[in-house]
Amino acid sequence: MPYTPRRSVLYMPGSNSRALEKAKSLDADVLILDLEDAVAPDQKVMAREQVKAAVMAGGYGHRQLVVRVNGFDTPWGRDDIQAFADTDIVALCLPKVESAAEIHAVVQVLKGAGASENLKLWAMAETPKGILNVEEVAAAHSRMDAIVLGTSDLAKDLRVPHTPSRLGMLFSLSRCVAAARAEGLDVFDGVHLDLNDEAGLISACEQGLELGFDGKTLIHPKQIATANQAFSPSSAQVAHAEKIIAGWELARREGKGVVLVDGKLVESLHVEEAQRILDISRHIADA
Repeated sequence: MPYTPRRSVLYMPGSNSRALEKAKSLDADVLILDLEDAVAPDQKVMAREQVKAAVMAGGYGHRQLVVRVNGFDTPWGRDDIQAFADTDIVALCLPKVESAAEIHAVVQVLKGAGASENLKLWAMAETPKGILNVEEVAAAHSRMDAIVLGTSDLAKDLRVPHTPSRLGMLFSLSRCVAAARAEGLDVFDGVHLDLNDEAGLISACEQGLELGFDGKTLIHPKQIATANQAFSPSSAQVAHAEKIIAGWELARREGKGVVLVDGKLVESLHVEEAQRILDISRHIADA
């Protein structure tokens, strides 16, 4: 199956109608329409209705739509889940998930609401307990599709400084990447809070790419281009991937058991990664 890139994952406040409309013109791969952190308690119900109306109206083109609902144990969580069970969104994003039991509870609500099997779940890992239990969360159910890092809350709870190196969070970041990969899920890095720190954003994206993340969550449209560039294959990567696949196919036609590209041994695992790079590049070009 072709790999769909999710390089830029932009949070949009569900209570802001202008933001919901503006999102239709933004070059983000994914839009998380937010009912949780970005919405005041007295606006929760209004935001839910507004976001659902926007989703039903459509017009978001190639952008994947995800709705971040309120926590299951809040007065709004269950109603949020039920409201979007029958809508054409990619996933529900669940905040502060700490156990597989929480995923199962949401699945039961979706089942009762007659949700399509295509509706997936994204779980946010943003507490110490959530990090320690991320493996069971990732494996909880077939609806699971992604792990999303909530690094602001995580840094606070871990009592580590939110430094450029993110040294105090490296264990948590890598643990989530490993858990996601073990279950075939995508995994997205946390946000960069300083909107005036372009160099810092570039560095954070590069670090996230090196750690294995598929993309970065964002808090402002001005961050989209940087994330898209950082998590897109470079022209050199694309050229090398094409050489690997061409070399592999030629060797197979000639009945050779060993394939060398630029003097390096190529195995099936390299071919799979090369194909993933080409799929991403082609999808970006066609978007």
